[in-house]
Amino acid sequence: MEASAGLVAGSHNRNELVVIHGHEEPKPLKNLDGQVCEICGDQIGLTVDGDLFVACNECGFPVCKPCYEYERREGTQVCPQCKTRYKRLKGSARVAGDDDEEDVDDIEHEFNIEDGQEKNKHLTEAMLHGKMAYGRGHDDEENSQFPPVIAAGVRSRPVSGEFPMGSYGDQMLASSLHKRVHPYPVSEPGSIYIYHWLKGLITTLFFSSHSFVTTLGSARWDEKKEGGWKERMDDWKMQQGNLGPEPDDDPDAVMVDETRQPLSRKVPIASSKINPYRMIIVARLVILALFLRYRILNPVHDAIGLWLTSIICEIWFAFSWILDQFPKWLPIDRETYLDRLSIRYEREGEPNMLAPVDFFVSTVDPMKEPPLVTANTILSILAVDYPVEKISCYLSDDGASMCTFEALSETAEFARKWVPFCKKFNIEPRAPEMYFALKVDYLKDKVQPTFVKERRAMKREYEEFKVRINAIVAKAQKVPPEGWIMQDGTPWPGNNTRDHPGMIQVFLGHSGGHDVEGNELPRLVYVSREKRPGFAHHKKAGAMNALIRVSAVLTNAPFMLNLDCDHYVNNSKAVREAMCFLMDPQTGKKMCYVQFPQRFDGIDRHDRYANRNTVFFDINMKGLDGIQGPVYVGTGCVFRRQALYGYEPPKGPKRPKMVSCDCCPCFGRRKKKQSKKGVNGEAINLEGMDDDKQLLMSQMNFEKRFGQSAIFVTSTLMEEGGVPPSSSPAALLKEAIHVISCGYEDKTDWGTELGWIYGSITEDILTGFKMHCRGWRSIYCMPKRPAFKGSAPINLSDRLNQVLRWALGSVEIFFSRHSPVWYGYKEGQLKWLERFAYVNTTVYPFTSLPLLAYCTLPAICLLTDKFIMPEISTFASLFFIALFISIFATGILELRWSGVSIEEWWRNEQFWVIGGISAHLFAVVQGLLKVLAGIDTNFTVTSKATDDEEFGELYTFKWTTLLIPPTTILIINLVGVVAGVSDAINNGYQSWGPLFGKLFFAFWVIVHLYPFLKGLMGRQNRTPTIVVIWSVLLASIFSLLWVRIDPFVMKTKGPDTKQCGINC
Repeated sequence: MEASAGLVAGSHNRNELVVIHGHEEPKPLKNLDGQVCEICGDQIGLTVDGDLFVACNECGFPVCKPCYEYERREGTQVCPQCKTRYKRLKGSARVAGDDDEEDVDDIEHEFNIEDGQEKNKHLTEAMLHGKMAYGRGHDDEENSQFPPVIAAGVRSRPVSGEFPMGSYGDQMLASSLHKRVHPYPVSEPGSIYIYHWLKGLITTLFFSSHSFVTTLGSARWDEKKEGGWKERMDDWKMQQGNLGPEPDDDPDAVMVDETRQPLSRKVPIASSKINPYRMIIVARLVILALFLRYRILNPVHDAIGLWLTSIICEIWFAFSWILDQFPKWLPIDRETYLDRLSIRYEREGEPNMLAPVDFFVSTVDPMKEPPLVTANTILSILAVDYPVEKISCYLSDDGASMCTFEALSETAEFARKWVPFCKKFNIEPRAPEMYFALKVDYLKDKVQPTFVKERRAMKREYEEFKVRINAIVAKAQKVPPEGWIMQDGTPWPGNNTRDHPGMIQVFLGHSGGHDVEGNELPRLVYVSREKRPGFAHHKKAGAMNALIRVSAVLTNAPFMLNLDCDHYVNNSKAVREAMCFLMDPQTGKKMCYVQFPQRFDGIDRHDRYANRNTVFFDINMKGLDGIQGPVYVGTGCVFRRQALYGYEPPKGPKRPKMVSCDCCPCFGRRKKKQSKKGVNGEAINLEGMDDDKQLLMSQMNFEKRFGQSAIFVTSTLMEEGGVPPSSSPAALLKEAIHVISCGYEDKTDWGTELGWIYGSITEDILTGFKMHCRGWRSIYCMPKRPAFKGSAPINLSDRLNQVLRWALGSVEIFFSRHSPVWYGYKEGQLKWLERFAYVNTTVYPFTSLPLLAYCTLPAICLLTDKFIMPEISTFASLFFIALFISIFATGILELRWSGVSIEEWWRNEQFWVIGGISAHLFAVVQGLLKVLAGIDTNFTVTSKATDDEEFGELYTFKWTTLLIPPTTILIINLVGVVAGVSDAINNGYQSWGPLFGKLFFAFWVIVHLYPFLKGLMGRQNRTPTIVVIWSVLLASIFSLLWVRIDPFVMKTKGPDTKQCGINC
């Protein structure tokens, strides 16, 4: 399969598949009967005499020699079509039941018995051959079975992450897989064949594993015994003086000792920093309890409504603080050792043993996510410091845009020049736009005399590349009436973005994927999943799950790294940093993912809207890393593929439990009957169950879990990754089209137990939560040089819309079946402080309701001359003073151990209020409408486009209804301050004392909303008219209603008209 052979497009449900070449007409794929094996899809091959191999001389049913040999050795030994017993052919081993054939002179092959260990070596390949058979319709589903497990050591090829890249132009036309779209009933011979084959295979796996383990154990025992004898002989020789001790400076010994060292370690926070922090947390909790007790026991009788509202808000704030604070009880740092990783897995003269990694990049709309930004991300991935044969990059184009497709084609061509330049001079970062924008002396530390010349030439090449990309984007602004046409005159398959076939194009690969210096490049694959009306596509989560399956079919790397299209690789060694945790022989098997912090470019110096979010990434995430691991934040994360498949982490040895008979229940519990858990966790009792039932149960588990794809299901059983060599490139591409079909996930566990979890637009939180509930652990990796960098919306409206999307996703999770409030208790694998953090991620939008009320209370108090607190004594005032001191002390000590600046902490506090009374409030309302009324909201992609002027977007005003609530609150409090000061001036000196408390709360609100006010004013210090009109209108209506209704303040006693007798 050549990298530039063409675009493969097709629909599995419609049984369509075409290859669109650059300057040729599309060629439909077809079967060439008589040359292709009807069981596995491979070429029939030739006999030892050079003739076409014919397994059955009665009917001539096309079967290749490996399938023929396997059927005679392990199967029913009959032809699947005519049921005639297979005769022994020349070159085949004799099996039981063969007739004596004097005319066949083949003594050397007659009694060739395959070794048992060789059978286990090719177990995965044999399973794949057997599964790729006839009868994939609903009538014969009971005959499609899979073995429940394949040992980790059984692999069909060295783990390289490759998929074969031979020429597939004519080869694809001459190859075919089994037909899946119900072409054959259950009685077809292929179905009977695969039924008996899998019946024998599963019986072997269930009941023959004991002998295999015994043999393996015996071999290990012999080796151990021999090693012990050798050690005793060395000791005896040393005592006799014939063998001296080895020198200490042996480099090999030092190397061996280095390989035994851990690849990473925890770095605890210094006790001088963390212990005072914990003491303050406990003290603040006690003070908070005393403060709430005082507030509840001392009501304000003349403003009982205001007092009750404030009490409810304060109790909720206390609950929210507990959920946020205690998961930060055990913060840690981590340290990695990249040199030890290289010593252990990259030994000189030996094959590179680093694990392959599949990169996932997702994009939707090229107008909101510029192709140039995506191209820089792709280029930075292709140039990472990692073996090229271990890297594969998949781009998911969920908008099926020809603009993205052509831009990726240009990117692949430019990569042939850019990648060798990066590796030759070891530059950082390896995204060209960011590298050439660096304002540093590029001559520093560059000793190569040709660097200056080559850098200038490369910059010219990049400028020309940008011109070509921008021309593609400009062309895509206006869609032709007849739709987009490819270079060969073929209509673009994705002209209808809601109704198009699946598309796959390999741009860089094993054949044709070389740079200008002749070195191999990593694989680059374009993927656009099939979309049809009437199917649920599940937005980004569905696209990511499609990438999981495509990559499993084509490369099947054991680890996957997903990035947003605007997050480029800033540290070329980031993948190695993650491998220090995931490939650690001691703890790596229990790690489901390694999360890197998000860092951003292009943010204004003061970070007006807290876009960097450093409080969350540098404080909260460090705290979670000390418990069970950080939450998954949607990008910059390296996953273990097996964890995304829903498997549980390996269990360590447990202490045996005491068991006894029923005679004395005090001395133990009754031993339960042993059972084996299936893939979905159902107990499978192996005793008394015949082979047919075991086969049926295995089939139901695998097909319900993973879907009906033989190659994909086989890949899920290969823990160390790799692609079976028996699969032809044509078969792999056809299967890849199948697994991205729109109906593939129907009646499977995709989105509920496997892959990215559906049910929320913030699928990242749900996905990580499910893994932690199964007992997996995650890691937070913060290298000194940020691993990845992206762009963030610095415009106020875009920032609020982004926060709205996150908050809405949290509300959806809260009302779903996967809510951390009630999900995951049965397994008991989620630690309590980790659960606190997940609960906090789902309930924080509801804080907007008490926050909105609390921000309104100061203005009401100033306008009505009432207050939410009674006159306090000197002793009671200590509660307030102690509470404020503990709040500030907690924040200062957090900054001390985390390294976050006080300006970043303050910006985070300000935007917590701004987002709370705007985006979070709208998210709660929209979430309730979706749950109660079924009114869904559309997910809007955040624009990644940048303004030509530096920070130009910061001053751009974009109208959104999210601006109305904060503006209204701001105006009400300003009016309240004016009214309160005016009243104090009129009433004299004695009214200034109570006024200070009210003014303090009002100024607290105004100061927190100050960045919002600056965003409204813009560069010209002019507030848009529509915002002023709406805010003044709402403020006026609220004030008039207050004067008319006055609900919270008790009526003051006036003159009694009955006593005075005055008829007013």
